[in-house]
Amino acid sequence: MTNKITVTPSLQDYLETILNLSEYNKKVRITDIATELNVAKSSVHQAVTQLDKIGLVVHERYGPLELTEKGRREALKVRDKHEILVKFFTEVLGVDSEIAHNDACLIEHVISQETIDKLIEFFEKYVKKQSKGGNSI
Repeated sequence: MTNKITVTPSLQDYLETILNLSEYNKKVRITDIATELNVAKSSVHQAVTQLDKIGLVVHERYGPLELTEKGRREALKVRDKHEILVKFFTEVLGVDSEIAHNDACLIEHVISQETIDKLIEFFEKYVKKQSKGGNSI
C-alpha cells in the first residue's frame, strides 16, 4: 500500500497562492501564505508539509519555500482554470468580478480538463466573433 497524498482542493489553493506570492516576492514564507489565505500558520505548516512530502514544494525548517517544477506545473494548471472561468463569467455572462472570482475558486477544483478545454475553445470563438462585431453567442 502506498502513502500517496492526493492534491486536494485545499492543497491546490496553497499551490496557487505560493505561485502568486513567488511572482511578487523572491522568498515565500509560511507567514506570507497565512496572511494571504487568512488562515493560521499551523494550517499552512501542515499543508506545506504534505506538499513537501509529495514533491511539490521544497521547504527548509524556518526558511522560505519554493515550488518544485512539478509543483509549479500543478499550480499553473489551477491558476489557468481560475483565469478562464473568471473571464467566461465576467466577459460572457456579465457576472460581477468578485462573485466570478469566488465562483471560480470553487469550480476550478472540480471541473474536468475536457470541460476547460471546451470552455477555452468556446471563449476563443466568442472573442473572435465579438471583435468582428457579433452580438450573440
